[in-house]
Amino acid sequence: MNNYDGRRVVNADVGLNAFMTKMFAWMGLAVLVSAGTSFAITQFFPNFMTNFSGGMIWIPLIIWFVFPFLISSQAMKNTGLSFIFLMIYAMISGGVFSIYTLIYTSTSIASAFVASAAVFLVMAGFGAVTKRDLTKLGTQATAALIALIVVMIINLFIQSSWISMAFSAIAIIIFTILTATDTQRMKKLYMQNSGQVSVSGLAIMGALQLYLDFVNLFLNMLQIFGGIGGNRN
Repeated sequence: MNNYDGRRVVNADVGLNAFMTKMFAWMGLAVLVSAGTSFAITQFFPNFMTNFSGGMIWIPLIIWFVFPFLISSQAMKNTGLSFIFLMIYAMISGGVFSIYTLIYTSTSIASAFVASAAVFLVMAGFGAVTKRDLTKLGTQATAALIALIVVMIINLFIQSSWISMAFSAIAIIIFTILTATDTQRMKKLYMQNSGQVSVSGLAIMGALQLYLDFVNLFLNMLQIFGGIGGNRN
C-alpha cells in the first residue's frame, strides 16, 4: 500500500512538472514571437504601424484587446486552435510594440526587457514553490488594478506625465504580485482538475495569463526607463 501511495505521489509530481513546463514554454514562445515580430517590423517594415493613421490605429488595438477573450473561450474546447490564436496574438502584440521603438531608445527597451524578465522569473518561481496561500493577495492586487485603470482613464484628460510615471510604478508592483499569484493559481487549477479537463487547455490559459503579466510588466518598466532619460524625444 505504501509503495502504491508513493507511486501516486511521484506520478502526480511528474504530471505537475510537465504541466508547468508546458505552460512556461508556451508563454516563453509567445514572448519570443512578439519580440521577433517587433524586431522584424522595425528592421524591414519601419513604416508599418505609422501607416495606421487616424481612426485606423484603433483596428490593431481593438484586435489586441479582444483576442485574449477569444483565446480563453477556446482553450478548453479546441487546444490546437487556441494555441494558434495565442501565437497570432503574440504577433499582433509585437506589431503594436513596434510603435515603442519610435518613442524609446534601444537602451531603454533592452533595460526594461531585462528588468521585466528578472522580476518575472523571480516571482513566477516564488509562486510555483511557496506553500503560502496567495489567493487573498491576488484578489487584492486585482482590485487595485481595476482601481488603477479607472484613475488612468481619468488621467487621459489631465495628461500629467508625473502621474503617469507614478501609475507605472504602482502597476509594476501590482503585476509583480499577480505574476506570483497567477502562477500559484494555475498550479492549483491543475492539481484540482487533473484528469478531468484538458491539461493542454489549462496550459494555454496559464501561458496567456502569464504572458499578459509579463507584457504589462515590460510596458510599465519601459515607461519608467524611458522617463528617466531614454526617451527619443
